[in-house]
Amino acid sequence: MKTKTQLYLIGLLFGMVLLMAVQGWTQPKPETTGATIINAFAVDKGYYGYVWKIYLEAEDPNGQMLRIACSVDQPGYGHYPADWVYLKPEFQKHFKGYIQWNTSSSNTATLSEGTQIMLRVSILDKAGHESKEVFFPFTFLSEARDKPNLPAPFEQGANPRLGYLHIDLFNPESGAPGR
Repeated sequence: MKTKTQLYLIGLLFGMVLLMAVQGWTQPKPETTGATIINAFAVDKGYYGYVWKIYLEAEDPNGQMLRIACSVDQPGYGHYPADWVYLKPEFQKHFKGYIQWNTSSSNTATLSEGTQIMLRVSILDKAGHESKEVFFPFTFLSEARDKPNLPAPFEQGANPRLGYLHIDLFNPESGAPGR
């Protein structure tokens, strides 16, 4: 009888553990919200070779921001692979700064006047959670202004460079990258 009671208790204990695992009755996990882009700004036109600065302010209450994902869509060409800007440890909880993209390609040829692109930017944390994307349209125009007026909160204080983008654009009219 003693053995039967022990088997019953072991079975009951096993059933409770299984039920707790299935029902999620285990210790609650802390909520992970991931990164949030609070503010973003970039000019929407510039000449070929323009040093484009994409201003971002973001935060992650858990301090787990790892990298900024940037990809480009271009009519007539398509979607470019993502480029990554890895964040230094001091920027993994909160940052306000810019990503720099020197828009000329690795060769000396230019894109056609009026070429349009769309830059997509999001932030990934160490667990792989992705923030909502922000989108920046950009048109290559030779008459574009060089110095933008920065909106709040970027007009005050230091805006450190977070990193560089390395994307060579393709000129669909020439059949070669950047030509």
